[in-house]
Amino acid sequence: MSIKYPMGVIIPVLESELSSPAIQKIVRGLNECDYLKKVLIALSAESGCESALETFEELEMPFEVIWCNGPEVNALLEELKREGLDVTRLSGKGKDIWIAIGVASLELYAFAIHDADIAYYSEILPTKLLYPVVEPHLDFLFAKGYYARLDVLGKRMYGRIYRLFILPLLEALHEKFGHKSEFLRYLRAFKYALSGEVAITSDLALNLRIPCDWGLELGMLAELYRNISYKRMCQVDLGFYEHKHRELCEEELVKTASDCLFTLLRTLTETDGIEVTDAFLVSLQVIYRRVAQDKIRQYHADAICNGLNYDRHQEETHAETLARVIVEAGRKYLKNPTSSLLPDWIRAISAMPDLRERLMEVVVK
Repeated sequence: MSIKYPMGVIIPVLESELSSPAIQKIVRGLNECDYLKKVLIALSAESGCESALETFEELEMPFEVIWCNGPEVNALLEELKREGLDVTRLSGKGKDIWIAIGVASLELYAFAIHDADIAYYSEILPTKLLYPVVEPHLDFLFAKGYYARLDVLGKRMYGRIYRLFILPLLEALHEKFGHKSEFLRYLRAFKYALSGEVAITSDLALNLRIPCDWGLELGMLAELYRNISYKRMCQVDLGFYEHKHRELCEEELVKTASDCLFTLLRTLTETDGIEVTDAFLVSLQVIYRRVAQDKIRQYHADAICNGLNYDRHQEETHAETLARVIVEAGRKYLKNPTSSLLPDWIRAISAMPDLRERLMEVVVK
């Protein structure tokens, strides 16, 4: 199967993550996946890619490092800008993955994408993601992983953005539109819509516009909604494992929520023709507050019944901060609703036909 359907893995990596113990666990896990043709490291770094080459040197299959904000890649994107397609003003994880997709699509039938901060990693993760996409009898083009965001040792719930913002926001939007929005029904069907662990065929990936920011995961689901039938997607239970938990400051919390809100509002405008106004944002904020409070009571009960540590006051404080995002970020969205959206690769190739091949020339092997 691996010969007929060559597979790989894309891992977006920040320079600060290269020294993480999680990276070595990922390397050991990938070395058990002898069916993989290639691993692509989408690196965002200021000081070059030498550290990344050292970090991943123990990989037993071919791997390449794409220095996504390096001078050679930037020079190619400047050429693309001169052709009338400007992505130089954009930055973030989504852009790094977008660049890696262009390179990966030249050689791979399908690839998995996952983060570099998975604390409990094993070879089963890329295998579970890729199998539904490459097994011809299953006929899937996209697989999305899901898992519980729970710290067993510390007995804490994680996944604040999803629990405290996305879930109540989707419910609030659903209440506003009733059963009219098929897109909202679709999003609510995903067990963990913010999961960054996915697998996708190259042909499909080339047709997706994705956000460059924290709206990446929702933006990818939105593009899939536009491009393929539900029956060509599946969800995969990745079992128990944990990402490295980050204590977000209020500014980061607000930025992440704002990016997700931008993606939701833009997609609802595209798919359902909603009109986003000040009055719409204020009413959405009011409904969100009530739904978020209901969710927090539910989480508090879950924590008590399962012996988890739960700071209800802190959760309520986060929800109040996130409620303000709806109106404040919503007004910014009205000024520039497509500010973070990358073009699909089909358009990029149309503007600069040899872009992927030239990106391939500057990867570090």
